[in-house]
Order: sequence, then C-alpha cells, then structure tokens
Amino acid sequence: MLFTLLRCFLFTICFLTVVIVAARLVFHVPDSADRKETIALPPVEDSALAAAVTKSAHERSGLTGIASLEDGRDAFAARILLANAAVSSIDVQYYIWRADMTGHLFLKALYRAANRGVRVRLLLDDNGIDGLDDVLAAMDAHPNMEVRLYNPFILRRLKRLSFAFDFFRLNHRMHNKAFTVDGRVSILGGRNVGDEYFGTGTNPLQIDLDVLAVGDIVPRISKDFDRYWNSVSVVLAAQILGTSDNTAVISTMLAAFEAAPDFNEYRLLLEACDIVSSLERGDLPLEWTEAVLVSDDPVIGFDAVPRRDLFVTRLLSAVGPIKTRFDGVTPYFVPGAAGVKAFTALQQRGVAVRMLTNSLDATDVMPVHAGYAKRRKDLLRAGVGLFELRPRPSGPTSLDKLGPFGSSGSHLHAKTFAVDGTRVFVGSFNFDPRSATLNTEMGLLIQSTRMAQRLHDAFDRGLDELAWRVELREGRLIWTGASNDAATHVEPGTTFAKRAALTFIGWLPVEWLL
Repeated sequence: MLFTLLRCFLFTICFLTVVIVAARLVFHVPDSADRKETIALPPVEDSALAAAVTKSAHERSGLTGIASLEDGRDAFAARILLANAAVSSIDVQYYIWRADMTGHLFLKALYRAANRGVRVRLLLDDNGIDGLDDVLAAMDAHPNMEVRLYNPFILRRLKRLSFAFDFFRLNHRMHNKAFTVDGRVSILGGRNVGDEYFGTGTNPLQIDLDVLAVGDIVPRISKDFDRYWNSVSVVLAAQILGTSDNTAVISTMLAAFEAAPDFNEYRLLLEACDIVSSLERGDLPLEWTEAVLVSDDPVIGFDAVPRRDLFVTRLLSAVGPIKTRFDGVTPYFVPGAAGVKAFTALQQRGVAVRMLTNSLDATDVMPVHAGYAKRRKDLLRAGVGLFELRPRPSGPTSLDKLGPFGSSGSHLHAKTFAVDGTRVFVGSFNFDPRSATLNTEMGLLIQSTRMAQRLHDAFDRGLDELAWRVELREGRLIWTGASNDAATHVEPGTTFAKRAALTFIGWLPVEWLL
C-alpha cells in the first residue's frame, strides 16, 4: 500500500513537472531584442509652463522645487491639467491603472495629447491593468503613442493562472509611480491610478501622498524612466496585446462613466483647480531644496543585482546617519527579523522610532498584517512606537486631515518617513520584504525641515486620535486612543476566527513573499 502511494505521488510530481515545463515553453515571453530604444526628448523651452519653470530653476540652480499633493482630488487634477498643458512629451510609469472613471479620464487626456502631436510613452506593470487590454492596444496603435509592459503575463483571459507555471518570474513587479511632462515637471509618490487613490468611487479610499517636482531632479527622473523603458524586463505591448485599429474603443470608453455621480464633480474640480496655472504664473508655493532620486535596477529578480545597487542599500546611503528621530508611515509593515534588529539598534543608539501602519480593520491585505503582527511584541520590547490607523467608515472630507499625508479614509497607502527633522522620503517603498527584494521601487529623499517637522508633529500629537497606539503592558498588547480614553486588550476589528487566522498565517514560511 505504501509503495503504491509513493508511486502515485512520484507520478503526480513528474506529471506536474512536465505540464509546467510545457506551459512555460508554450507561453514564453517574446523576445524584444529588435525593438527600437528611445530616450526622453529634450526639455521644452517655448511654452508658458517651461518659461515659468526655467525662470524659477535658473534663479535656484542645482535645486529642486517641491510641492506636496496631499489631497487625492488635487493630485488627480494636477495630472490631468499637466497632460492638457503638454506640448512635446509625456512619460508615464505606474504599477496599477484601474479601468474606472479616473483611469479612463487620465487615458483620454493622454490620447488628446497624442492627437496634438505630443509623444506619449506609457509604461505599465502588467499585473495591474485588468480590463484595459483593448483600450491599450488601440492607444498603442496611435503614431504618437507607445505602450510597453513590465514583466508581462502571456495568458490574457485567465491571467492569474499563469502563476501556476511561471510563479517565480511573475512574482517580480514594477511598483514605481512617476509622471513627467515636457521634461519640466514630474509627479512622483505612492499613488497608483484609480478612483480610490483620487478621492472618489465606491472602493475604500486610500490615504496617500505625492509630490510635484520641478528643477534639478526632473532630468534624473526622465533618465530613470529611459532605463526602465529600454530594459530587458519590458516588452512591447503589441507583442502581448496584439495590434488594433479600433479607435472607436477610445472615443467611447467614457460612455460608461458619463452618468456616474462623481463625473460632473470631477469636471468641476478640473475647472476650479489652479495648480498648473499657478505654476505657469510662478506663484505656486514651491519649496526649493536638494532632492535625491532613489530607484531600483529594473532587472531586479531577473538578473543578479549587487547588494550595493538595491533600493534599500541606496536609500540608507542617501539618508545617512540617523541621530535622534525616525517616524515612518507605511501601509504594509513587515519588518521581519532583520527589520526588528535594525529598529532595535536605532533605539539602542538613542534614536526614537515610531511607525504608523494599517490596523487589521483598515488593511486590505490580511496576510501582510499577519507578518506584522508576529513581530509586534518584539518591536515594542525594543522601544519602537507603534500606531495603527483606525478606519473611518464615513470616508474622507476636505476638512478632515491626517497630519501631512492627506484625508483620513479607509486604508493607509502613503509611503513616507521623516528623519531628524531635516529630511523626508516620499515614494513607492513599503517596509516589507516584497519592496526590499521582489519589486522595483522609487522615491525622492528631500531635504526639508518643513515637511519632516510636519510628520514629526503629527506623531507628537498622537496622530490626532486617528490611529490606535499599541503598547505592551505586563506582557500583553493593549490598543489605546491618544488620550487613553479607549483601551482594549483585544485587537480592534478582530473576531476569534480572525485572530486564529493571523496566528496561523504567521506560522507559515511566507514572510519573504509579503
């Protein structure tokens, strides 16, 4: 009997191996060796936007002008208005692009720009573009537009089935978010493209943060885009999506959204927003300072990348010595043993470390919370201050702010940290193994006492009671409000079943995937 079971097991293993190998041979990534490499066009000189930026940058040679985009609606308006103002080029790079109202509005703005003669390059991670294949194929056929996909799936209708035979390749994703117009203005940060990132729609809204940048850093962002655009990890969209001359799909793609209640609100928002006009007039409040772009090598996960070139290594080098304070914000906090050790070392050197992440009630990825929960007591024993965002079922309002990172909402999605009251990071990097070793990431380290101090002040105020403070008392976890008026030993938002699931997931050897 045992021999029979063993033989069946071995047969099953051999059969699955043959199926996986055959599937990988049939559904292989096409070769892009013959594709044309392109690079960013020179910065525009003869437009109202360029004239204003050039004048300001000339007076502050070597510096970068930074404006925070905290409110999602302003962040969306800035993108659309900049696309409308483009006269030469638009380079766009995103991890997720939803097939929803804001996603289609943004695509239509890019298409209008291409019709005006603007060169548009659209680089998307193929994991986050569900429902857009037909539209992207049609846009790629435009003579002034080109679409490329990072690490594409070959199967299209049953896309996620590809993980069954090509998991280790497809597990590496491009998490970068950047948008550059005319080589003069960039928007970079944590937001993907979708209703929940821009303060509308029915999905849980995301607390997020972008920055608008002009001046010295923009050519570096353009050069980094070129590095990804021409990377071996990127494939021409036509090789995956096929070719299309169906321009009707573009002209009618907003029909499903024109009757949406938020559509008219967004139209009015665009009419009222003054961000681009203020930039052109030279009166947009910009902080001129030094900024460093930190970005992963696009081949991470496919080719060996020296440790010194990894995002985490380069970011730590850019940050430099941390002397007194480190306050971090991340939606997905999975420090692992190495992270606990690093935070403990900071605390032992006299650095006060505080972190804000999603509570279980606010997170949209329960396994990630399990990876955080298993390290929670160790972090608290080391002296790290932990805060967990409380969800706000009523959603955000323009008057309800969570410190410097935007409206309070259902989920935290901002990725930022402040160091010693002097410098702040804004980008795509989460404090988890996936961001450290599996995904590509990017962000700006900005020398800004104003931005850093705002983040420190938000923590000093207890995050205005918008987050639970987690403490360890007599060996037990306790969640309290800032004024200690609501304390509980039971993790908020949990049931016995959820707590059991968190414990079980924490036992599994999957921390490296989170």
